[in-house]
Amino acid sequence: MTGYARVPAAEIVSVALDDFTALYHRASGITHLVTSPVPELLDVLEEAPLGLGEIAARLAAVFEVEDEDALAVRLDELVAAGLVVRT
Repeated sequence: MTGYARVPAAEIVSVALDDFTALYHRASGITHLVTSPVPELLDVLEEAPLGLGEIAARLAAVFEVEDEDALAVRLDELVAAGLVVRT
């Protein structure tokens, strides 16, 4: 089973900007502008690596969750950006 984890919090500087959140990734030097549910998704992954079903269940407590396939696409985008890693 593929799991996902957030990179260590020290590697990302986060600043809320109205509806957007700026995430500066120290390792790459890139700033990503994201909207909900990305900050919430990163918060869910902050404590421990989780599988796709666990992530969807935790997000469902706060949001109407997309199907798990769409969530997997979002997670893969965050992996490509260097903000999340597969475990």
